[in-house]
Amino acid sequence: MNFLRGVMGGQSTGPQHTEAETIQKLCDRVASSTLLDDRRNAVRALKSLSKKYRLEVGIQAMEHLIHVLQTDRSDSEIIGYALDTLYNIISNDEEEEVDDVEEENSARQSEDLGSQFTEIFIKQQENVTLLLSLLEEFDFHVRWPGVKLLTSLLKQLGPQVQQIILVSPMGVSRLMDLLADSREVIRNDGVLLLQALTRSNGAIQKIVAFENAFERLLDIITEEGNSDGGIVVEDCLILLQNLLKNNNSNQNFFKEGSYIQSMKPWFEVGDENSGWSAQKVTNLHLMLQLIRVLVSPTNPPGATSSCQKAMFQCGLLQQLCTILMATGVPADILTETINTVSEVIRGYQVNQDYFASVNAPSNPPRPAIVVLLMSMVNERQPFVLRCAVLYCFQCFLYKNQKGQGEIVSTLLPSTIDATGNSVSAGQLLCGGLFSTDSLSNWCAAVALAHALQENATQKEQLLRVQLATSIGNPPVSLLQQCTNILSQGDKIDRRGSKIQTRVGLLMLLCTWLSNCPIAVTHFLHNSANVPFLTGQIAENLGEEEQLVQGLCALLLGITIYFNDNSLESYMKEKLKQLIEKRIGKENFIEKLGFISKHELYSRASQKPQPNFPSPEYMIFDHEFTKLVKELEGVITKAIYKSSEEDKKEEEVKKTLEQHDSIVTHYKNMIREQDLQLEELKQQISTLKCQNEQLQTAVTQQASQIQQHKDQYNLLKVQLGKDSPHQGSYNDGAQMNGIQPEEIGRLQEEIEELKSNQELLQSQLAEKDSLIENLRSTQTSPGTNEQSSVTASARDSEQIAELKQELVTLKSQLNSQSLEITKLQTEKQELLQKTEAFVKSVPVPGESEAGMATETTDVEGRLSALLQETKELKNEIKALSEERTAIKEQLNSSNSTIAILQNERNKLQVDITDSKKEQDDLLVLLADQDQKILALTNKLKELGHPVEEEDELESGDQDDEDEENEDDGKDQDDI
Repeated sequence: MNFLRGVMGGQSTGPQHTEAETIQKLCDRVASSTLLDDRRNAVRALKSLSKKYRLEVGIQAMEHLIHVLQTDRSDSEIIGYALDTLYNIISNDEEEEVDDVEEENSARQSEDLGSQFTEIFIKQQENVTLLLSLLEEFDFHVRWPGVKLLTSLLKQLGPQVQQIILVSPMGVSRLMDLLADSREVIRNDGVLLLQALTRSNGAIQKIVAFENAFERLLDIITEEGNSDGGIVVEDCLILLQNLLKNNNSNQNFFKEGSYIQSMKPWFEVGDENSGWSAQKVTNLHLMLQLIRVLVSPTNPPGATSSCQKAMFQCGLLQQLCTILMATGVPADILTETINTVSEVIRGYQVNQDYFASVNAPSNPPRPAIVVLLMSMVNERQPFVLRCAVLYCFQCFLYKNQKGQGEIVSTLLPSTIDATGNSVSAGQLLCGGLFSTDSLSNWCAAVALAHALQENATQKEQLLRVQLATSIGNPPVSLLQQCTNILSQGDKIDRRGSKIQTRVGLLMLLCTWLSNCPIAVTHFLHNSANVPFLTGQIAENLGEEEQLVQGLCALLLGITIYFNDNSLESYMKEKLKQLIEKRIGKENFIEKLGFISKHELYSRASQKPQPNFPSPEYMIFDHEFTKLVKELEGVITKAIYKSSEEDKKEEEVKKTLEQHDSIVTHYKNMIREQDLQLEELKQQISTLKCQNEQLQTAVTQQASQIQQHKDQYNLLKVQLGKDSPHQGSYNDGAQMNGIQPEEIGRLQEEIEELKSNQELLQSQLAEKDSLIENLRSTQTSPGTNEQSSVTASARDSEQIAELKQELVTLKSQLNSQSLEITKLQTEKQELLQKTEAFVKSVPVPGESEAGMATETTDVEGRLSALLQETKELKNEIKALSEERTAIKEQLNSSNSTIAILQNERNKLQVDITDSKKEQDDLLVLLADQDQKILALTNKLKELGHPVEEEDELESGDQDDEDEENEDDGKDQDDI
């Protein structure tokens, strides 16, 4: 308050005394009036004065206005006036025009007033909580001023207000409801409020994200027309960036929620690109930046690669490449698209392979990489575009040995197009490397260095590249040509920076020679290289040349550290002696330190993207700064080491290499054993599962067989019993699934038919006895002839009647016998159906018991596997022994089966022989019978007496004995 009074007293153009009194009177009316209309009119008057007399109204009326918000919530009109008045007091938005002379002072004073009034308002945290509760009112005149007031508070003292909202119950959730408001004004201002709320506060960003903010914002962007939308799309994109930038949790949530797929329609710009409005350019620029937030190199590698994978799978990368190769795209959008594609493919092999296959829509088609490199080495292209192409090429080669090999192969003699119809990437890089534009030299050198990054194979392959300098002269190697240009220095007139070309070539040579002793040997073969480097380092040059001296010292140090002592004149020890004589060790180390002390070194080491304000600042490459950091210390140690220490270090290196090779060998063995162990584990688990399945199947089949046996025995017993035992059959039938009512009905019919049959048989027996009596009386003699005639006539009539009854009874008996046979057939069919039904229907409780048994077995197997992990090899050995034993048992059983089969075949042969012998004996017996019969006839003819009865009896007895013997033999054979 003292500050405010001081500001008020210091105003030269303060309000008149009457205005101050008017404000005081209005405040008194607000505080003391009992009528709501009076208070409302007073607040409305304060609102009208608050813009012009902001300081006075704020000092005198803020407390009364807060009291109105607390007490008069039932009247939306007075609440709206109070909120508008507070907004005018706190906000720094000034609508009135200010003179140019007073503009700066007025703006500074306005900012001070806004922050001070905000501090007074939030000093009581209940005021912010009260404002949040007012935002729940749906009335437009309450919600809209409340949104604007809270937004102004966040702009003035964001962190303090964010903390109050964060600890307020449901504070953030209330604000999220603004995005669902049907009134666009409130919804749009709600987006601005959330922008200020989520700025630099990770906790609130997470809460807003998990309150379904992504889906709501993407829906708003779609409703507004994607990239063709207005300022609302821009505000939503800025809010999305606030939620995702440097927030790994929200990025992961965005990816897992499949929201990346919703971004693809944003970049469907169509074929007609002539209508690029300023707002559309801004929207697309923000959309591309949002993609870069998800795949930024500063994100965790795992999160970045998963987002890159999702962007390729949903076709987003393909859509970006379409824009990249389209015509009529504005330069800034094209530049940002190149940067976006660069980070989408950086370090992800699948995306890099796809980008290598993209062709520009030209005739004939050219690879997109070649088209981009043509822009990079073209000095007429914008500087930011050339930087973007260089970044794209670097990202394409980052951790991509396949792509590095393809680029280097375009420089080799066997792959160069002799006709010259097509331009390759290698030819473009060489052309840029040796052009008269220093910026092209630097870009081509850095691009070629990235083709060699961490790839010893390509460093050796690049040594094969030969260049034709002029007609009639022999070709020279690329390495020699680079050193030749380096030694020429400023003799060649170049456009651009004086040192840019030499810095680029030195960075290329340092990258090429590091970790490649063969390249070091080739470099030292040229006797002019070492004297040139030592001469450059030893000279006392200006500040601009100090960086070149430092890079020369680094290159010379690399030739020492990675020297394999294959050249006798340039061995490590001789080079160190040369440095000590010509330069001095301390001076050499000092010159080497010029690199890391350069002002542009730290800037280049921060981010991979080559982002420079102007070409003069393009000195260092990000990957090269990492190489310097890696080599500076080891080169310093190598310079101060003696020959004995070098020998010891070499021996240690050899020992370490041997140790590493041994460790690698054992690692490979362990890896192979792990694989074998996993395979054996899988085989064991498979065999155990098969064993359990077979055991289960055997158990089920055994139970089914036993059940079928029981059913068969039961049916056999039932069929063999007589009618008194039908009760037990009924029980068995009912148990086997036959309906008991049907069986009972059939049994009753059978009993009735049997009783009828017995009755008819008894009647038949009576009639038969009567007929016999009549026959006996007919045969006996009568007393007189008349009575016999009369009796015979009567008897004949009775006989006729009895015969007729007999025929009737026989017909009834036959019909009943047919019915009995039919019922027995139906009974057999029912029994067969019973057997089929029993086979198809499982025994109740079997599945439940099986499930319980399987559950118990699974639990047992799990515990057994956990306990037997350490003894797995023993178990495997035991299983193999068991398998061998089982094979032996199987072989022995097979041999036993073969022996039994042979014995069976022998027995069958013996049986066949015995049958043949029996047949022969029968034939002999038959022949003997014939002979005996012939002899008997001869005896009869000769008159010898033969007793026929004895012959017949003896013959019959012999026949009976033979028949009995034959029957006994047949039974034995059976």
